[in-house]
Amino acid sequence: MLMGRPFFGWPLAGWREFDELDRLRRRLDALSETIWPAAGAAGVYPLFNITEDADNYYVRAELPGMTGSDLDIKVTGRALSISGQRKAETDPEASYHRRERRSGTFDRTITLPAEVDADKVDARMKNGILTVTLPKAAHAKPRQIKVKS
Repeated sequence: MLMGRPFFGWPLAGWREFDELDRLRRRLDALSETIWPAAGAAGVYPLFNITEDADNYYVRAELPGMTGSDLDIKVTGRALSISGQRKAETDPEASYHRRERRSGTFDRTITLPAEVDADKVDARMKNGILTVTLPKAAHAKPRQIKVKS
């Protein structure tokens, strides 16, 4: 029977080395969760969708429970920055079994494909979705070139 016998110097059963590696991985995961608590979360916050048409870029961000006064939006060149504070809804009488909704400050900056006209940027909040309309700068818009014959 081959079980437990070495095969080219490696045992075929009972690889305790892999058990130790798995234990080490679990310990490192636990350590990283204490250092970076959001590492195990859904990812960056807020979540963005970025689209464009011929004249504008549109950035839509999920910000449930927030209002426009909770946000600070800045545009410089090709960068859009959205920051704010998400307040915790705590009940001192409650005993939590699970608490996954994060609270605190956030700051997210994205780089757009081209420069925008910062003077004409518009931001609107509806049903927890922030929509930022960023008009493309005149030199960033595509131009139709007529061919002369």
